[in-house]
Amino acid sequence: MHVLSSGNLWCHGVGIIEILAKIGQVIPSAPRPARKVSLGKRLIFTILVAIAYIILASTTLYGIQTAGRGALAPVISIILAMQSGTFAQLGIGPVVTAGLILQILVGAKILNMDLNDPEGRKRFTLASKGLGIILAIVEATGFVVSGVYWYIPQAVPLWIKIVVAIQLIWGGILIIMLDEAVQKGWGIGSGISLFILIGVAWRFFSELLTPHPIESGGEIYGLIPYIVTMVKDGTLNFWHIFIERLAMGYPTLVGLITSLILIIILSYLNAAKINIPIVISRYGGMKTKVPLQLLYVTNIPVLLTGILISDIILFLNLLQNYIGANTVNAIRTYLTPPTLYHFIYSPWTSITYSIVFLALCVLFGLLWVEIAGLNPEAQAENLINAGLDIPGMRRNPRVLASYLSRYIYPLTIFSSIVVASISLTGDIFGSYGTGTGILLAVGILFNYYQMLLYERTIEMYPMLKRFVGE
Repeated sequence: MHVLSSGNLWCHGVGIIEILAKIGQVIPSAPRPARKVSLGKRLIFTILVAIAYIILASTTLYGIQTAGRGALAPVISIILAMQSGTFAQLGIGPVVTAGLILQILVGAKILNMDLNDPEGRKRFTLASKGLGIILAIVEATGFVVSGVYWYIPQAVPLWIKIVVAIQLIWGGILIIMLDEAVQKGWGIGSGISLFILIGVAWRFFSELLTPHPIESGGEIYGLIPYIVTMVKDGTLNFWHIFIERLAMGYPTLVGLITSLILIIILSYLNAAKINIPIVISRYGGMKTKVPLQLLYVTNIPVLLTGILISDIILFLNLLQNYIGANTVNAIRTYLTPPTLYHFIYSPWTSITYSIVFLALCVLFGLLWVEIAGLNPEAQAENLINAGLDIPGMRRNPRVLASYLSRYIYPLTIFSSIVVASISLTGDIFGSYGTGTGILLAVGILFNYYQMLLYERTIEMYPMLKRFVGE
């Protein structure tokens, strides 16, 4: 039997990265700005990118008869920024899935890359882009072959199917290009975060304000128009708007209250810190504290878990014609966020989903700490390189890492469980934009606030650039 050595694995890994990087160079890439773009121009660019995405998500594909048999689950539409039957059908699915796969492979040392090296980082980015293009082609082909856009797929001419596939691929590639342009410094933050935020806001306000039924003969979908109509007709049923509509998947008053409470809780948790006492050697042993965010891994565990579950459901939908609708529906019940009514009428599937969701969030939280350089060893190196000491501890990376691990790993597990629980709570009580959507949106908005505050401070006090290395 032939066994690959670690050296052979490394060579194969490098070869795969190079191939993917070459594929990534096929589509145009925005150059990095020669010097930092002003905050005002970056804001304008970010707004233009948001408008471009909204246009893609509002433009129906040519040649389709329906947006898709069976609507996508709200959590999939939000996490992957997908809009059925439009140029944004693939959303950010290809690019985030590609990044997730390569991050895991690098973190597991299957692909040997130094992401701290600028050249290695560049190759990794190009490889992610290349794999994203491949996944966009695969997903577009899957949507077309599955026949979800037509009532009688066999009667549709081949050229129509090819045209639809090309539109899907083109839409996916445009989203990859927009995200890359934002991340390279022309905009603020990342395109991925921006598109998720737009999707959450879109759903939040549609649940609040949609003035018409979403099904023929159904009741008005939006909570406020429904209440206004019922008051006019004199048929207002408080219990119905308070919780009963949740059984039909409609927005309720409980959902709105839950959304507002979760937004307040998340705003507090995002700002909360745990302080570690340190000493600055270069300033004569001056004592101070280094803050660690209470939500140490922020919303990343829920995002990665959501991406994994969404990808599984998406591929199950595409395989429905081959493995049977009953099989797909049976599996999907264990992968769908439960509501209060699910817990009452299908307790075992709801409990199973909740346990698996919590476990995956903890696993992804621990994995992210290692991949993103947030583990005790990396933080110990950062402290030593910055000339910082912990009182009573030797300047030894292993000793410092052992001390920091008392904070970092419990914080990682705690924060992973907290964000997972918040997401589940939101889904159970029907929060607007889904529990996961609220969690992601608040985290993204908090990051935007921090970035804008930093940029504004730097523009007001240019001398600070020396201290932050700009």
